[in-house]
Amino acid sequence: MYFSLFNPKGVVPFMSHRKPFVILSILIVLASFASLAINKINWGLDFTGGTLIEAEFSKPADLTQVREILTDKGFDDVVVQFFGSSTQVMLRMMPREGENSELLGDQIMQVLRDGTGDDVTMRRIEFVGPTVGKELAEQGGLAIIAALGCIMLYVALRFEWRMALGAVLALAHDVIATLGLFSLLGIEFDLTVVAALLTVVGYSLNDTIVVSDRIRENFRKLRKGSPEEIIDTSLTQTFNRTIVTSLTTIMVLISLFFLGGEMIHSFATALLFGVIIGTHSSIYVSSTLALALGVKKEDFMPKEIEEKEGADQEPLV
Repeated sequence: MYFSLFNPKGVVPFMSHRKPFVILSILIVLASFASLAINKINWGLDFTGGTLIEAEFSKPADLTQVREILTDKGFDDVVVQFFGSSTQVMLRMMPREGENSELLGDQIMQVLRDGTGDDVTMRRIEFVGPTVGKELAEQGGLAIIAALGCIMLYVALRFEWRMALGAVLALAHDVIATLGLFSLLGIEFDLTVVAALLTVVGYSLNDTIVVSDRIRENFRKLRKGSPEEIIDTSLTQTFNRTIVTSLTTIMVLISLFFLGGEMIHSFATALLFGVIIGTHSSIYVSSTLALALGVKKEDFMPKEIEEKEGADQEPLV
């Protein structure tokens, strides 16, 4: 016996309802590209370089007052925002040539103490040079591209090129949609988000592999049925596993999102959205693309090597 959330009496016609989901995916991808072009990405300190200071006030901080105090003292380029609570403030500034970052941090803290009259303490300070940030951005992008390339090679060797192309495009769909969400909401994009994106790729790939494996098995096993019907049968058989896996993962990620703190908030956001969009793509995007490319039963049948009759016989004169 096993736990089951989904007990259909017959085969669910997933592919019959694929058009609205395909349109939804197209709209999500287009909206993501539009947001990336207009809003771009809010690169974190890991990529832009600069100084990040986490300060804690003894009473709720007034961000407007903090910005005015810093502007009056020549620190008008400092980005100020709450970090976890009303008493914790994060200050971020671009690197300044010819100035020591550690000394600059001490100056900012002293300005805040004098200007607010509050006992402001520094919880942490981080420095990243612009050269290091540029290298991290390039390496992070290359890591994602390399992961997609290796995945395409693996799926192509294990399955069939139509299934491989559908799987990789589904993964690209998930990554683009997640980047679009971060661009649209202006969430800071740092190295933890890159790690989350690679995790989303792995999670979505796992779902896609399970579905693709069942599709291949049914194409070989079922003697009757069109490609659309066989894909529907495969999706119905794996739907319970897909939903239960996604729901249990989402439950953990919701806990991280609300209780994990600001340090992993971006990581939890990327994973939470990625799991949801990845579940959608493993059901509709990958299978729909393979069907549109003309996948059929013959593509999954093992090739038989037939010996020519009379090949070893001498020709008749």
